[in-house]
Amino acid sequence: MSKLFELKEQHCLKVAEMRGLIEAAEGAKRDLSEQEKTRFDALKSEASNLEERIKRAETFAEFERRAEGSPVSGDPMTRELRNYSIAKGVREMLNGRLSGLEAECHSELSKGREARGLMVPVSVLLGERRALQKAGSAGGLVETELLSEMFVDRLRPALKTELLGATVLSGLMGDIKIPRLTASASASWVAEDGAPNRTDQTFDDISLSPKTVAAETQFSRKLMLQADPAIEGIVRGDLSFMLAAALDSAAIKGGGTNQPTGILSLSGLETVALGATGDYPTPDDMADLAALPQIANVTARASFLTNMKVKKVAQKIKDSQGKYYGLPQFFMGEAFDFSNQVPSNLTKSTGTNLSAILYGAWSDLFIAYWSAVDVLVNPYHPDVASKGGVLIHAFLDADVAVRHPESFAAIVDAVTG
Repeated sequence: MSKLFELKEQHCLKVAEMRGLIEAAEGAKRDLSEQEKTRFDALKSEASNLEERIKRAETFAEFERRAEGSPVSGDPMTRELRNYSIAKGVREMLNGRLSGLEAECHSELSKGREARGLMVPVSVLLGERRALQKAGSAGGLVETELLSEMFVDRLRPALKTELLGATVLSGLMGDIKIPRLTASASASWVAEDGAPNRTDQTFDDISLSPKTVAAETQFSRKLMLQADPAIEGIVRGDLSFMLAAALDSAAIKGGGTNQPTGILSLSGLETVALGATGDYPTPDDMADLAALPQIANVTARASFLTNMKVKKVAQKIKDSQGKYYGLPQFFMGEAFDFSNQVPSNLTKSTGTNLSAILYGAWSDLFIAYWSAVDVLVNPYHPDVASKGGVLIHAFLDADVAVRHPESFAAIVDAVTG
C-alpha cells in the first residue's frame, strides 16, 4: 500500500480508538478516567500530526501525477483497492463500526452526499473484469473445507460495451452537459476585394444525469463468517455482474422506464432493413451497415456487435461454390464481437424473435458513473431476520449517451431461426 493510504488508514484507526474511549465512558455513564484522558489526548495529538502528514503526502502525490501526466479517473485509490473487502464492510456495518480501508473509503465517498449505507468505490465492483468470476448460492457455501478453485459460476452473457472502447466518465457530481458542435462555419471563394460570406457555428449539448440501477442479493449467517478469499470473490463477482449487466444492456438498447437511452433507442439511428418481416443477414448487408457511419464522416475505429444467434447464421453462410465465407469475410474484414446482451427478441410486422446487429465507433459511446456504489445492509427483512442473514441492496448511479447518433447504425430485423 502506498504511503498516503497507510497514513489515512493510521488516521482512521486513531479516530476509531478515540471514539471507542468516548463510547465506553458514555455507556458506563461516567467521565473519562485519568488514564483514558491521557490516552485520548495522545491519540488526538497523533491524529492531528497524521492529518498534516496526509496533507503533505496528497500535495506531493498531486505534483507527481502532474509530472507523470497520469490521467485522473475520479478514484485515486484504484490501485490500492485490491485489498478492499465488501464482505468485511458488510459485517462491520452490521456491528455499527467500520475500520481500515473500508472505513476510509466510506468516509471519503460520503462527503457531500447522504450515505444510506456502505459506500463502495465503483472500481471495486465494476473496475475488474475477471476471466473467471467465482459465484454460487449464498446459502450453500458453508462447508468446513472450502475448495475455492472448484466453484462453478453460472452461465452469464458477455459484457462488451466497455471492452469495445466506450468512453467511461467516473466520479461525476451533478448533471453533466457536454457541448457539441452541430454545424461548422464554412469557407467560400471570393473575388478580389470581395467580402466573404458570414456563417455561424451552431451548438447543442449532450446531457448526462444520474439514473439508478439496483441489485439485490442475500447473505446467509455462515457466509458472512467465512474468511476465505473466495467468499470475497463470490460476493464481489455477483454484485459486479448484476450492476454491470444492467448497464451494458441499457447502453446497447435501453429506453425503458427509468433507463438511459441506449444505442438502439437513439432518435435518428440509421438502420438497414432486411425485409418486411425480417430476413437472414448476408455479407452484403454488413457492407451496407458499415457504410452508413463511414458516409456520415465517422472516422474513429468501428466494429460490429451482435449476438450468438447471428454468429450461428454467419458461420453457415456459403459462397456460390459451397465454401464457407467464415466470420472475417462475413463481416467484411471489420472487427466484430458477440454478446447475448444484444437483443434477439425484436419484432417487425409479423416477424418475431428477430436479432439486432450494431456497427459503430464505440469510443463515441459515453458511460458515466456518479460517486460510489451505495450498499445497504438489511438484517430485518422477514426473509432473513429469523435466519441471522442479511439482504444486500446495491445502488449505482449511472447514465449512457452517444456523442453523435451518426456514429452508429443497426440492423434490427435479422432472422436467425
